[in-house]
Amino acid sequence: MAREPIYIVDGARTPFLKARNAPGPFAASDLAVQAGRALLLRQPFAPTDLDEVILGCASPSPDEVNIGRVVALRMGCGQRVPGWTVMRNCASGMQAIDSAIANLQCGRSQLVLAGGVDALSHAPLLYPPAMVRWFGALSTAKTPAARAQMFAKLPLKAMFAPIIGIVKGLTDPVVGLMMGQTAENLAWKFDLSRRQMDEFSVRSHQRTIAAQQSGRLKEIVPLIDAAGKVYADDDGVRADSNADKLGTLKPFFDRKYGRITAGNSSQITDGAAWLVLASAEAVARWNLKPLAKITDSQWAGLDPAQMGLGPVHAATPILQRHGLSLADIDRWEINEAFAAQVLACLAAWESDDYCREQLGLPGALGRLDDSRLNVDGGAIALGHPVGASGARIVLHLVHALKAQGGGRGIASICIGGGQGGAMLVETCA
Repeated sequence: MAREPIYIVDGARTPFLKARNAPGPFAASDLAVQAGRALLLRQPFAPTDLDEVILGCASPSPDEVNIGRVVALRMGCGQRVPGWTVMRNCASGMQAIDSAIANLQCGRSQLVLAGGVDALSHAPLLYPPAMVRWFGALSTAKTPAARAQMFAKLPLKAMFAPIIGIVKGLTDPVVGLMMGQTAENLAWKFDLSRRQMDEFSVRSHQRTIAAQQSGRLKEIVPLIDAAGKVYADDDGVRADSNADKLGTLKPFFDRKYGRITAGNSSQITDGAAWLVLASAEAVARWNLKPLAKITDSQWAGLDPAQMGLGPVHAATPILQRHGLSLADIDRWEINEAFAAQVLACLAAWESDDYCREQLGLPGALGRLDDSRLNVDGGAIALGHPVGASGARIVLHLVHALKAQGGGRGIASICIGGGQGGAMLVETCA
């Protein structure tokens, strides 16, 4: 059944700040609040006029578990505006948008703030189970002698071997592989060379630098820390990146035979992104000027060991429903979790065997024109704050379409656990 489109009225994101082996200057809620306040200040409605706030977050801190509600209150939305949090790993921000779409289309909401955030530099160090059990036993020791006996049993090995939370979070518990190892699987499956991946990564940096210099990253609002320091730009972009330099880096996930390195992978990053979504009724009520409309969305599942192909499985049904080819899409945003992952998606669409066996098509879908893909760079240059990336690519897709005079675009993302998400967006006149 055809449904009314949902309008993207406006959007904003923070600069994406690269994690540098220590907690960054902003907690996740700080990132979301600063970007959200700047966005809401330029709207013709008040924050209290929102029907709900939905925020995707893959790694909320223990004191901000329902970070969507925390942020809504801090932004001045008032006690009556519900705020809630969604989690779908790398697509948490896109899930927030899709959850808003569902509520808007069924009439439950008319005006929603939806987006995503993560401050991955704040990911915790965790004690191993042996250390947790020791702390539990210590809490039951009531006398000085009993406590002294417990300290004599202190498991020093466990004490000095904390579990890195982000490593645990980026490891699939079903297949036992880190996300980078699933990218190695795709590099092997489609015979992708190290040089191909490194050259793709260089292109990401070069395109992002060009976008920064030309002012095309219009969605960014600056951050200001407690000391008054201003963070105006994504800070993980490297102007000196080249394939020869990247070729000197050692493989990270498969030390002996691997091709995935830190240089051809997305960066661990802190950042937030928001979109204001509205129904046709809200557009008329507030005299809003929508930038674009979301006309379709799709989720898909696949083998977790090849999770990077999720964009292929999610975007293809959208193309089929609307009778579109790859070439009919003016701009593509495919989140760059790994260079191998994006290149594998392109190879899968060009493969007769893959399209027949995995997508049920009569043959290859075709070739995606590189000049339409991630035209202003992607997560390899910008970073991948997991909860925010799905919202960022939808938001930037709108700006990329506007910059080329309008048109139709698809934003798609791979998801740890073996899923994919995609959205079809069309600009408004």
